[in-house]
Amino acid sequence: MGSKNKLKRFRENETFSNVIQPTREELVDGSFPLKGKWKTDFFKNNKPIVLELGCGKGEYSVGLARTYPDKNFLGIDIKGARFWRGAKTALEENLDNVGFMRTQIELVDHAFAKAEIAEIWITFPDPQIKYKRTKHRMTNTEFLQKYKHILEPEGTVNLKTDSEFMHGYTLGLLHGEGHEILHANHNVYKNEYSPKEVVGIQTFYEKQYLEQGKPITYIKFRVQ
Repeated sequence: MGSKNKLKRFRENETFSNVIQPTREELVDGSFPLKGKWKTDFFKNNKPIVLELGCGKGEYSVGLARTYPDKNFLGIDIKGARFWRGAKTALEENLDNVGFMRTQIELVDHAFAKAEIAEIWITFPDPQIKYKRTKHRMTNTEFLQKYKHILEPEGTVNLKTDSEFMHGYTLGLLHGEGHEILHANHNVYKNEYSPKEVVGIQTFYEKQYLEQGKPITYIKFRVQ
């Protein structure tokens, strides 16, 4: 994508009613006005809030919003030019139960109050395979504790990935730390018990992985 196109998308994002772009300072110093008030002030309803972390183009957030009108969905990514597509589609379809926030995932515990979130989706994250990159791995111990803070006591996390490494790393960590694994599957399209939200929504990249014959894995868990 050319820089001219990126700038155009950034400008459009600023006009979209379903896009929030807080500054890092706002989040860190506690002055972000939506923290603890997402239901009343942003979604303007009392439905459960579901996050998609690292939402890319926003296809999964939009797909979930279409499928579950009784829930609110918020896609989060630092790359606003990417989720511009999802935000635009949601506005065109009048989907009022989905929004997008541009920020870094590691600030997620500053953006939401304790127990404000019902569920989290992590879809096709970068597995950060090199050892020195483990601090950026989205299911490491530090991230799990951030998720635990913002999730309701019974809140769940979903990891959908094409990376066998990420799947294995996460399963090992969950077992080792004593978290509750609710569902684990090495190939969702060869399992008749796969939930419809796992097999019924496919991202652009997921379709590419499937064409390459890569199995798509899935884990649903609770952080203890």
